[in-house]
Amino acid sequence: MSLRTALAAAAVLAFAAPAFAQDAPAADPAVAAAAQAEAAFEAKAEAFQQAMGAMQGEMQTALTAAGADQAKANADMDAIAARYQPQADAFANELDAFVTSQLPVMPPEAQAQMAQMGPALRAQITGAPATIKAGLIQQAAAVAAPVAPQ
Repeated sequence: MSLRTALAAAAVLAFAAPAFAQDAPAADPAVAAAAQAEAAFEAKAEAFQQAMGAMQGEMQTALTAAGADQAKANADMDAIAARYQPQADAFANELDAFVTSQLPVMPPEAQAQMAQMGPALRAQITGAPATIKAGLIQQAAAVAAPVAPQ
C-alpha cells in the first residue's frame, strides 16, 4: 500500500463519521465541529503530502548528485529523511488525534475497521521517509542494471 493509498484509506474511514452525522440538523454544534475537524485534518494531510513530495525531490537530487557513490547517496538521503521524519511523526499523531475524535460518531463497523487498520496506517506514515528513500534507490538500481538479452 502506497502512502497515498494509506492516506486515502484513512480519509475514507475517518471521514465516514461526518457523512453519517449529516442526518442531524445543520445547526447541530457536533456536526459543525466534525466538519471543522475534517477540514483541518484535510489541510494537514495535503501539507504532509506536499512535504513528502518535496522530500522525494530532494532525495532524487541527492541520488543523482552522488552518481555511482552509493555510500554518499545513502548518507545524503538519510540526512534528508532525518529532516523530514519529525513531520511524518507529527502527521501520524494528527491522524491518531483526528480518528480518536471521530470514533464516537462512527458506526461500529467503521470503528472496528479503524481499530484494525490504525496501527498499519500509522506505521506507513511514520515510515514514509524510509519508504520513499528505498523506492528511489530501487528505481536507480533498476535503471543502472544492464538489460539481459533474451
